[in-house]
Amino acid sequence: MTIASDRPLAAEITDILVTHCGLDAEAAARTPAASLEELGMDSLALLELSAVVADRWRVKIPEQAAQLSIAGVADLVARKVDPPGHTENAIDIAAPLPLVWEVTNDVARWTELFTEYAAVEILDRTGNTVRFRLTMHPDENGVAWSWVSERTADPATRQVHAHRVETGPFDYMHIHWRYDEVPGGTRMSWVQDFAMRPDAPVDNAGMTDRINANSKVQLAVIKERIERRAAASSGEGSRDA
Repeated sequence: MTIASDRPLAAEITDILVTHCGLDAEAAARTPAASLEELGMDSLALLELSAVVADRWRVKIPEQAAQLSIAGVADLVARKVDPPGHTENAIDIAAPLPLVWEVTNDVARWTELFTEYAAVEILDRTGNTVRFRLTMHPDENGVAWSWVSERTADPATRQVHAHRVETGPFDYMHIHWRYDEVPGGTRMSWVQDFAMRPDAPVDNAGMTDRINANSKVQLAVIKERIERRAAASSGEGSRDA
């Protein structure tokens, strides 16, 4: 179940508190970071809030909610109503694992590997960890989305763990890449775990659909480009022989 409303969830929580719990709307507006307790909401008010929230969204408000702000309560409800996003996508590439590993972990050249990135800026390298800024090509509205990510590669296990440092519309985004040798080449797998912020333009379910669709496109592009490179390298080796 997801929240379907044209109004911010915090505004709905505020209305519930004003209508059912006796909240002073002006006081809440003056001190948006104040906890419910600081706003004068006692145990009876919290019970009423819990009852309305449970009826409307089937979410249980914990007793500790008195220490949360209205925005904090809204975030809690959003998290429970909209389960975190999770995607798993993989592709088999007809190329040796060392080549797939080398090409896909050359972050500075990702604009040559992915079709969605317009620019990559390496910000820092420490050992096997790289921090970088990605900028996408402008979308249909002319907006070029950009964010900072950090990525740590483990050559011993052929796994990579990454996360967004600048999360933007995401509450968090964690990414796990895995590489496995399979007959005829390499299987590269992407697993993404994330949650959207309550005020994001799309919810977790919607972003899951977007990521799954886009991952299939990008994996197919990567497969084609690496396989072309592997074939070219093989051809050069044959001529040298």
